[in-house]
Amino acid sequence: MRGGNWENVMSGENKVAVGEVAREVHIRPAEADDLAWIVKLDESATGQAKPRYWQNLYESFSLNRTGCRAFLVAEINGQVVGFISGEVRDFEFGAESCGWVFALTVDPAIRVNSIGTQLFDEICRIFADAGVRKVRTMIEHENQLVIAFFRSQGLMVGRFIGMEKDLD
Repeated sequence: MRGGNWENVMSGENKVAVGEVAREVHIRPAEADDLAWIVKLDESATGQAKPRYWQNLYESFSLNRTGCRAFLVAEINGQVVGFISGEVRDFEFGAESCGWVFALTVDPAIRVNSIGTQLFDEICRIFADAGVRKVRTMIEHENQLVIAFFRSQGLMVGRFIGMEKDLD
């Protein structure tokens, strides 16, 4: 949100109303001024503040490879209410070139307004324009809300299995 502050938004002042129609959503590339909002939205969803991570991602996505990378925000009435980031990856793990969604977050107070769907649709359009025919993401097994969202977008369990090991 340009010209406002997060405390006013969170206290309800200038807050986007629950039920505002999704047609008022404007999707655009993220800008440096959006980073504070992105950090706050992510922190509200994950419980962790990661300003350095988001700064690094923004800077990396601002470099070349336009058309293969996307870091988008959703605005309603000039207020950032969500974001998505992802990029086209080529032939990792023996897979065909595909689009990867790294992060998608929408203000929890207005999640039912199809903002996440609009962000996802836009990044899928960018991926399709880059020539890929598949989109992937990774989700924690326990995160049923995010799993349900991506299933509603047509994603299903793919052919790869995530594996990990703790490095103590």
